[in-house]
Amino acid sequence: MISSAPTTATTKTATIVPAAGTQPNSNKLMRVLMFTLTISMMTGIMFNIALPKISEQFSLSLSQVSWLSSAYILIYAIGAVTYGKLADRYTLKSIVTFGLLLFAAGSLIGLASQTFAMALIGRCLQAAGAAVIPAIAMIIPLRYFAPERRGAALGMTAVGLAFGNALGPVVAALIISTVHWRWLFAVPLLVLAVLPLYRRYLREEQPGSGGSFDWLGGILLAAAIALLLMSVSKGLWLALGALLALALFLVRINKAAEPFIAPRLFRNAKYTLGLTISFLVNGTCCSLYVLSPLLFANVHKLPSIWIGFMMIPAAAAAAIFGRKGGKLADAKGNSFVAYLAAGLLVSCFLLLSTFTGSSPLLIAGFLILGNVGQSFLVIAVSNSVSRTLQAEQVGVGMGMLAMINFIAQGIAIGLYSKAVDLGSFSSWNPLYRYSSGFIFSNISLVLAGLAFVIWVVFYIVFGRVREGDKTKRAAGAPGTARSVST
Repeated sequence: MISSAPTTATTKTATIVPAAGTQPNSNKLMRVLMFTLTISMMTGIMFNIALPKISEQFSLSLSQVSWLSSAYILIYAIGAVTYGKLADRYTLKSIVTFGLLLFAAGSLIGLASQTFAMALIGRCLQAAGAAVIPAIAMIIPLRYFAPERRGAALGMTAVGLAFGNALGPVVAALIISTVHWRWLFAVPLLVLAVLPLYRRYLREEQPGSGGSFDWLGGILLAAAIALLLMSVSKGLWLALGALLALALFLVRINKAAEPFIAPRLFRNAKYTLGLTISFLVNGTCCSLYVLSPLLFANVHKLPSIWIGFMMIPAAAAAAIFGRKGGKLADAKGNSFVAYLAAGLLVSCFLLLSTFTGSSPLLIAGFLILGNVGQSFLVIAVSNSVSRTLQAEQVGVGMGMLAMINFIAQGIAIGLYSKAVDLGSFSSWNPLYRYSSGFIFSNISLVLAGLAFVIWVVFYIVFGRVREGDKTKRAAGAPGTARSVST
């Protein structure tokens, strides 16, 4: 993390020279990162549209071919924290090069695949490489931007994600309708074009001086995550295995000489509560792109192409206003942006709950409020959490944040799907006046309540901090160091 003091922090991890201000080429680096995030997001969601065709070609069920998406999310989540850990030991230039080359290699294997097994292998390798992207998206704003400009940098990452979310379904539909679905694997190869730019703009760092990597701890954490995500769709009994693996992981990190994650990171109360808020944010907000297509299809009976068009305005608004949210965080503080975002989300979900059965165009308008609110809230939470970490904890700490986000989305997607399958015969919203769509109205009402809870919890954890004190915003400044338990 960037420090206001012009000293060099030397540990057993990679040696980072904190800067007093924004680093040279930082804006160019963020534009490259925006492009990479767009490709990464597109890669993550494009195959969802292709699953029916893949199922038909290989004579497999949808649940079987859905592993192309499920495995990607699972490996992506585990990989994010692993790359974050590696970023504390090795240079960003090295891990970015490795990750993007692996991302491209998996894409080539998938592009040449003739069997489902080979396509799945390519997809898993894609995820193993692409997981470096969310890790560096959290780390680069901290290492390359002065504290008073980090909000704008995080806003640029939100823009990249929004562009990917908007373009993914459209590009996937065009590819599937004109050429074979395997050409979806070709899109990620575009990252090779920016790899030389990463190597050019990332500054030179001194690699770590040795030490062992806690592979056992990493494997136990990966097992806990995998079992937890699978328990949502495969049975709650797997959750017991997840708890066992988590317990073994906690034992391991308390006994290992160089644990995968230092236990003192979890004794940082603000950091731990920040992870909890981020979990709630991502679990709540992923409903906007998971439930909305189902709402348009099941209640409004729109064809797939029109569903895509209805989703574009909200994604475009998030891209347009993403940088504005970051600049607001820098100018008025994270709390101001978080409260504004929570207000937009509460309004969005209440309107969706009340007018679920109304015009699709009206629904598309409500989604704009929600997507912009999500973008703002992710910026505020990420920025706030980053300020609870010491310099040597940035990589693994922000990697954990990225991992928590993916776990929340994976669990929430499973719960939303189960809720829609169960349905509802009445509305909990007394203002709802339509004859169908009860389950979507009810879910939106619950989510409005969750958005309000996020608002309250953020105020309790971060809202009382005087964010105008820019000295305390800097990593390693006295105000930051005091917030970390050792």
